[in-house]
Amino acid sequence: MSKAAATFAEDRQRLELAALSAPAVIFTVAMIAFPVVYTVWLGLHSFSSTGKQSFVGLANYSRLLADAEFWHGLWVTIALYVLSLVLQLVLGVWLALVLFHAKRLPGIVRSLFISPFMMPPVVAGMMWLVILDPSLGAANYILQSLGLPPSEWLASPVWVIPTVALIDTWQWTPYVALIVLGGLQSLPPSVYEAAQIDGASAFKTFQRITLPLLLPTIVTATILRSVDLLRFFDIIYITTQGGPGNASNTLNIYGFRVGFEFFNIGYASALMLTLTAIVFGAVLAFNRLRGAVAW
Repeated sequence: MSKAAATFAEDRQRLELAALSAPAVIFTVAMIAFPVVYTVWLGLHSFSSTGKQSFVGLANYSRLLADAEFWHGLWVTIALYVLSLVLQLVLGVWLALVLFHAKRLPGIVRSLFISPFMMPPVVAGMMWLVILDPSLGAANYILQSLGLPPSEWLASPVWVIPTVALIDTWQWTPYVALIVLGGLQSLPPSVYEAAQIDGASAFKTFQRITLPLLLPTIVTATILRSVDLLRFFDIIYITTQGGPGNASNTLNIYGFRVGFEFFNIGYASALMLTLTAIVFGAVLAFNRLRGAVAW
């Protein structure tokens, strides 16, 4: 076969593959692009209680900048994000190390370790509502049994953010641990053998070898959790609905209430687009970091 004929056959094969994959690509792009474009369009309009709409341009975004509730929701979102992410990364790495070194741990015990993130958020939220009930919950019973004062947990403006962060940490730390465990299993054994010959302690081995080699995996886990944590909704809506008062009112909860309780669809769309931009910004930043620490 001549070179020209081989090139023609390759081009034909590429065109056939493109033609076969085109419907799926077009469908996927349309499913992503239409909601985004429609939300952008909604964010440029104002809607009355009667359903009448009017074009207002960037007025919704101007209002957003002057909205104290928006800034409060942004602060709550970031506080929950940072607290939950730090707890989940630290505990996830620790749990992954435990599972990695406990080779003889029974399979049922390993399954129990990772079972919380497979639980539906509705079930997890309702379960923790019962546990943290100020009057009848098991949490206060344990505190009082230890001679400690009871807490209002989700009903306290001071403790609601740490409490919600702990609930999410309980549910999603095993997910982070599974990601890190996969990274641990892919590390080259020869590096550890060399460290053992040099007489490095377990702590030094973790500090100088394991942690640096795990950084790309940890950043990957950070990206995956960032997408969910910045869009924090289900657990909060089930347990507090943004309360007490507005103490746990994240941007997602605030946008939901504005859109579906006050029927201000235009302003809610502007809020959600702003939150989407924050999520994309965080993902892009961590993706650059992942490239920097890759080995």
